[in-house]
Amino acid sequence: MKICLPKQHGAWAMLIIPFWLGVAASEFLWSHIAFFIGWLFLYLATYPMLLLFKKKKIQYYTKWTIIYFVPAILLLLIPLFVQPSIIIFGLIMIPFFILNAYFSSKNRERAFTNDISAICVFAIAGLASSYLPNAEISSLAIKVFITSILFFTGCTFFVKTMIREKKNPTFKWLSWGFHLAVPFIWCLLGEWLIAIAFIPSLIRAFVFYGKGMTMKNLGILEIINSLFFFIIMVIVVA
Repeated sequence: MKICLPKQHGAWAMLIIPFWLGVAASEFLWSHIAFFIGWLFLYLATYPMLLLFKKKKIQYYTKWTIIYFVPAILLLLIPLFVQPSIIIFGLIMIPFFILNAYFSSKNRERAFTNDISAICVFAIAGLASSYLPNAEISSLAIKVFITSILFFTGCTFFVKTMIREKKNPTFKWLSWGFHLAVPFIWCLLGEWLIAIAFIPSLIRAFVFYGKGMTMKNLGILEIINSLFFFIIMVIVVA
């Protein structure tokens, strides 16, 4: 039986980093483990679920949606029992899922707006994980939310300039402007450590632009960059 797994490898970093930064910004509970595994299964479920909107291989994608969705719901009942009001974050995610479903139905999953919508969902999960212990959203959780969106938006810009938009000069300047502006603004706000977390992203946006890189090397570069961002942000919020 062929396993149905997401093909967007960069999404794994988006799945992991905001969630555990949210935990670092609050306090760890054992229920966070069930929460994360449930969140993982929910992510796995959304992949075949969104493909259902293409109206192809309906039986195959329905089967895998159920296979992933059932354990997701069972595991997510644990944080819901610990903090019932956490359901609000799930409700907030729904409009973004609807937007993703729309792009899937139009075969435009690679659209920039679709990517940003998915990034927002993963960032919301960071808010949810920080909310779980004390039913509050702290200033540190807000920083995790904002920085997660900015970091992964930068990743989206960079990857697109290396692949789908590599011959688009407008997109190049948008990417470079974004990567320059983010650490500069954090410095103006006095958040120099957060600014440092974005420096590798800035460097690689300029240094590697136009370089012929394999998907494997590009993936390795993004893993290293994501790891650096995660470590620095843990220092910021912990």
